[in-house]
Amino acid sequence: MMAPTMLDDSNYDLDPKIFLGTIGTGRRIVTVLKNQTIFTQGEAADSVFYIQKGRVRLTIVSKFGKEAILGILSQEEFFGDGALAGQPLRMGSAIAITNCRLLRIEKPAMMLALHRGRALSRLFVAYLMARNARYYKGFVDLLFDSCEKRLARVLLLLAHYGEEGTPEEVIPRVSQRTLADMASTTPARVSYFMNRFTKSNFLAYGKSGMQIHSSLLNVVLHN
Repeated sequence: MMAPTMLDDSNYDLDPKIFLGTIGTGRRIVTVLKNQTIFTQGEAADSVFYIQKGRVRLTIVSKFGKEAILGILSQEEFFGDGALAGQPLRMGSAIAITNCRLLRIEKPAMMLALHRGRALSRLFVAYLMARNARYYKGFVDLLFDSCEKRLARVLLLLAHYGEEGTPEEVIPRVSQRTLADMASTTPARVSYFMNRFTKSNFLAYGKSGMQIHSSLLNVVLHN
């Protein structure tokens, strides 16, 4: 774990890399172990989280008790930002998929930082726009794509194909139940298509996780 550096926030220019990489007034490093809950639905929404390392699953439970997965986030992504939109309570839960190092930013500190730091504000707004576009695209895919395509797209998104930076060829194992929720299908269908992907050498299982090959893109691009 990196040694956090205290900053005098009254005299610093809110460089995003510094602000999101260190501790200071209203923000602290939180270490969360795999499968631990970061916050639960219904808790007070009083902070925003930034992932410095690890993966986080966001879920929501309906009033009838049915759970749905909103997304799986990784390094350099925010969550819990509903607090900034006036939500008094958490609308969903956040759980660590892997060991995580998070920056917890209290709501007043984040609001002040966005007000004072143009670069941070631009970065945060760009992130929200990209996330909303991803959610919209996911909704369209749900309406028109086959189950096989949806599952392939989920796996590629988990490996960050199509995003900036280098894709991750190996990702942590995700349960078939989780993949089924993300692809809006059943575990049985996930099992069927995962076996097909494995036989086609689109993915492989190893000790460190699932290896996703770029050839899986053929499933998404194939009409």
